[in-house]
Amino acid sequence: MAAELEYESVLCVKPDVSVYRIPPRASNRGYRASDWKLDQPDWTGRLRITSKGKIAYIKLEDKVSGELFAQAPVEQYPGIAVETVADSSRYFVIRIQDGTGRSAFIGIGFTDRGDAFDFNVSLQDHFKWVKQESEISKESQEMDTRPKLDLGFKEGQTIKLSIGNITTKKGGASKPRTARGGGLSLLPPPPGGKVTIPPPSSSVAISNHVTPPPIPKSNHGGSDAALFQTRHHSHPTGSSSEWHWQDIKDRLEE
Repeated sequence: MAAELEYESVLCVKPDVSVYRIPPRASNRGYRASDWKLDQPDWTGRLRITSKGKIAYIKLEDKVSGELFAQAPVEQYPGIAVETVADSSRYFVIRIQDGTGRSAFIGIGFTDRGDAFDFNVSLQDHFKWVKQESEISKESQEMDTRPKLDLGFKEGQTIKLSIGNITTKKGGASKPRTARGGGLSLLPPPPGGKVTIPPPSSSVAISNHVTPPPIPKSNHGGSDAALFQTRHHSHPTGSSSEWHWQDIKDRLEE
């Protein structure tokens, strides 16, 4: 199912490439482009590098019609499917395969050195991505096989939270926090929740109290208070003010 969902992407396209028949490798010293007939390529056309999943494909196509001439599946790079030559950076040896399983080695070359560089980097980038994907997949599988941590509370399990500035001493209540920065500090309300107003002090003056005026003293002796005593029974007639002052006069003449 995963293979059906994979799509083919184009990694590189080069319009000019030359194909050469190469002699068998004589020794382990590697391939040399100087052993080929570089001035007489066996085929010329267009090169396209595509990828589908983890496999890259080097396709040799006709420039005009786009007909496929040959293709080389690449499962690893560097590897046996693509090799560089010992005496040049513009030529490579690739292994082409047909649908029946037969394979052959041919030489390819680019006129421009930049095209050869792009060919090489495209394959390197693709297999670098393949390596990263493999590492990510491996890590994911390892994570799935590891035992999962159970962070839930067990039955009957409790936790204790410690909150700052709410600590109490043994045998006593917590102290109220004092205001800082010169502000007013308010004491907590009494336990009953009611506020009692204290009685007024004795030093507070009573506004309704009037001090009586002083009583003048007499030069004839006797008590000052006695001069102002009235005899209500001896003055049956007249106003109270008349008999009052008459009584005072009689007293002074005595």
